[in-house]
Amino acid sequence: MPDTKEQFEKVISICRELYAKKLKDYGPSWRIMRPMSVTDQIFIKANRIRSLETKGTRMIDEGIRPEFIAIVNYGIIGLIQLALGYADTTDITNEEALSLYDKYMTQTKELMYAKNHDYDEAWRSMRISSYTDLILMKIYRTKQIESHHGETLVSEGIDANYMDMVNYALFGLIKLEYGE
Repeated sequence: MPDTKEQFEKVISICRELYAKKLKDYGPSWRIMRPMSVTDQIFIKANRIRSLETKGTRMIDEGIRPEFIAIVNYGIIGLIQLALGYADTTDITNEEALSLYDKYMTQTKELMYAKNHDYDEAWRSMRISSYTDLILMKIYRTKQIESHHGETLVSEGIDANYMDMVNYALFGLIKLEYGE
């Protein structure tokens, strides 16, 4: 049986490395994004994955893997934005942005470990395309909650949906890195 925690840590390190490199290039310029804009950015990435899965061809020389990485990183950015609110400037340092990434990734990872225990690693039997569909469903749920100004009657909030999107994307990355 594969070591889930080891595989998770490996794909998380890939995502974090790219996040850190982009911080060096752009700084935390994403701080100006409202959470709704982050949701739309995740939608663009998930929709491209679905397009690549259904068409089987691409015009841009980037595959599914970078899009899953982007969903992970934008999902964490979304959690940061929900917690801090958006800003009119880049109001945090690169070091603070990395620290916040680690904080929210740890929370997201702990949620996955708890769910994974209860669901008995059912994700391993799923197809990558199912992760894409689940991410898209979570995006539409998030958009609906956003249209209700974050209020829900019985459902989890936007933060839980972002965490689920991140975890589904991490599952996809594990499958791409280690095979079905």
